Amino acid sequence: MEAQLYAMGYKTYLLDGDNIRIGLNKDLSFTDEGRVENIRRIGEVSKLLLDAGIVVLSAFISPFKADRDQVREIVGSENYIEVFVDTPIEVCEQRDVKGLYKKARAGEVKNFTGIDSPYERPVTPDITIPTHQMSVDESLTLLLQLVEPKIRR
Repeated sequence: MEAQLYAMGYKTYLLDGDNIRIGLNKDLSFTDEGRVENIRRIGEVSKLLLDAGIVVLSAFISPFKADRDQVREIVGSENYIEVFVDTPIEVCEQRDVKGLYKKARAGEVKNFTGIDSPYERPVTPDITIPTHQMSVDESLTLLLQLVEPKIRR
């Protein structure tokens, strides 16, 4: 989606676990407390990028409703779209290119969301994408219909 919006002329930036945990949040653990702080910092970085006129896409497992609500407050509800990527855990495990689910099941990775750490499903997300039932193109079309009217070039 980030590439598509960029190709359409939007200034964009994708925040995800790989680019945030390498630097800014490398000091945080995967405990509940570490995850709360991780998401709070992501909200603060998102706010800075939004202030610069950049469309920010944040791709994170955000397991706690309170954290999602906090980010909505930080960036402003007018700038926040909650996308629930609804994928059964079995499908997540099948698609796991990094082997993290296998390691979590073997006890090698602790505090893994959906395995030994809870996940609070969004109650009223702005959009739900059932990735096991929709193609990438179908998902992208739905997202663009929701997102594009809310952003500025």
